[in-house]
Amino acid sequence: METTMEMHDLCAIAAREPRCVLATAVKVEGHAYRKQGVSMLLTEEGVRYGSISPGCLESDLQARVDRVLDKEQLEFVEYDMRPADDLSWGETIGCGGLIIILLEPVCGELRSILSRMHTYFQSGSPVELTRSFYHQYTRIHYVIKVVIHPSGSGAAATDSDSGKSVSQREGRSEPESRDIPLQISTRYVPKPRLIIVGAGNDVIPVARLGRSAGFRVVVADWRENLCTTARFPGVELIRGFPHEIIPVLDIQSGDYIVLMSHQFPREREFLELLEDRNYAYLGIMGSRTRTARLLNDLPPLKHVHSPVGLTIGADGPEEIAISIAAELVACKRAAAVTECLNVQRGITHATDGYRASGR
Repeated sequence: METTMEMHDLCAIAAREPRCVLATAVKVEGHAYRKQGVSMLLTEEGVRYGSISPGCLESDLQARVDRVLDKEQLEFVEYDMRPADDLSWGETIGCGGLIIILLEPVCGELRSILSRMHTYFQSGSPVELTRSFYHQYTRIHYVIKVVIHPSGSGAAATDSDSGKSVSQREGRSEPESRDIPLQISTRYVPKPRLIIVGAGNDVIPVARLGRSAGFRVVVADWRENLCTTARFPGVELIRGFPHEIIPVLDIQSGDYIVLMSHQFPREREFLELLEDRNYAYLGIMGSRTRTARLLNDLPPLKHVHSPVGLTIGADGPEEIAISIAAELVACKRAAAVTECLNVQRGITHATDGYRASGR
């Protein structure tokens, strides 16, 4: 199975949280808020990262964290919201169905596995995590595999990495009676990278929305006074001119690129350096006339979206940022199945202001 949960983030968070528990939905039947395979982290201090329900299960899961950490044992928790007359859950759960959640203390080999998964995610590699249960579900053997997508093929090949085994003390449930398989595999994809060339004020909301939409955001600019952590918190920053940042970026086939510097010569230089490189999306801020001038005499570039953003009648930097984020999400979702949708485009983003009009 494949899940859209951002395990990329959870792996990074686990590295800095000394005592936390990984909660994973290992079985889902009927209607549920999230799908099977989704995970979240719960810390000893009560901080929660991610979600499995609309908020109705997390408090109960949090109450189990201290026991799981203190005993260093896994635990299975079942929430059955299927009975129509279940008054204890029916008015608060917000959904109906069966959810079985595995709680694992993040220590020892699991911590090592999550750290290695994060390294693969940072390099852009999808990862498959397999849990094999032994001794009446009281022991787990972990195996991670790097998933490789051959060029031009829809099938995925796997490159096995070394497996790890961890022993857990006796659990508090009897999952075998609930028909939980002895082996569960979940495939996680890394967060796609959104590279924004330019660090002006109009980039700030695009970077913020890009992060919220599940992108790993990188802002690149040669103007050091603009490309700062104060202006772009939580964003990777690369400072330099196009010929300096291109080698550092090492653009990959899954990258999304948006040109928003409003500096014609620099963007032209960047586009010239994109020749023969693969990427998923290239959005260019500005009018059609400006883009035509930018692309003049260049070899045909792939996946160009210009003017960038969906046609929603956006006006002002915040609305324009929303239109850009919406187009990025549309292409990201479509790319998971087939080529990027031929989404409607046609917003004119004037370089001398923030007027936008559909065409």
